[in-house]
Amino acid sequence: MGIDRRSFLKIAGLSAVLGVGGGSVADLLVNKEVEAGEAVLTEKGLHGKRWAMVVNVKKCSEHKDCNKCIEACHTAHNVPNFHNPKDEVKWIWKEDYEHAFPDHQNEEYQAERLKEAPFILMCNHCDHPPCVRVCPTKATFRRPDGIVAMDYHRCIGCRFCMAACPYGSRSFNWRDPRPFIEKVNNQFPTRMRGVVEKCNFCVERLAQGLGPACVEACPHGCLVFGDLEDPESAVRKVLMENVTIRRKPELGTMPSVFYIV
Repeated sequence: MGIDRRSFLKIAGLSAVLGVGGGSVADLLVNKEVEAGEAVLTEKGLHGKRWAMVVNVKKCSEHKDCNKCIEACHTAHNVPNFHNPKDEVKWIWKEDYEHAFPDHQNEEYQAERLKEAPFILMCNHCDHPPCVRVCPTKATFRRPDGIVAMDYHRCIGCRFCMAACPYGSRSFNWRDPRPFIEKVNNQFPTRMRGVVEKCNFCVERLAQGLGPACVEACPHGCLVFGDLEDPESAVRKVLMENVTIRRKPELGTMPSVFYIV
């Protein structure tokens, strides 16, 4: 079957926006259109209005040596391991309380258990992401469901987004990462030298009806993911039952990652 120029450009545009393989593009072309942000699992994937993550620091503190969430994320997304901090690329990582929440240094949050607790950090997928505003090529953009995504082919390596991100959630490939990927996952694209990358809330897995790799890999239930706009979602219920904090709320970025402390 032939394809005209206009149809080809539409498909190419979808491929660039998604930053994933052609199979997902084909799914979009044949799938029944779903209202942007509708919280529903269809045969073509999981859709939500505003995706969010809750990190239960209390539970995580009981298993400080567990790194299964980090390992699962980095394996699923072909994150290289350069074996040195200078070239490190990270999508999800651990940090101490002092560096994760420098603005919460008061009596209420200075309990000894927090000083020793591991805080799982990642891209915060902000409602008002400063990285999106400064990107000159629109390589980073906010989707209707709240996920701050990236098109690696559009990234020119200017690192404006890294300078604008107040959370240090982006990494730059100073070297070709491909030789340093321990086991390539052919279901997700590899990157190249001079490209910025970060957590994407596993958009490629959501498109398959799966949850984020880090959430599914955690054996202790420390991570909860769901649609913040759905009153029946797991993430909404957890937030209703617990007091949570977010990183640097005074900046007005409105992060979508919450922490139970």
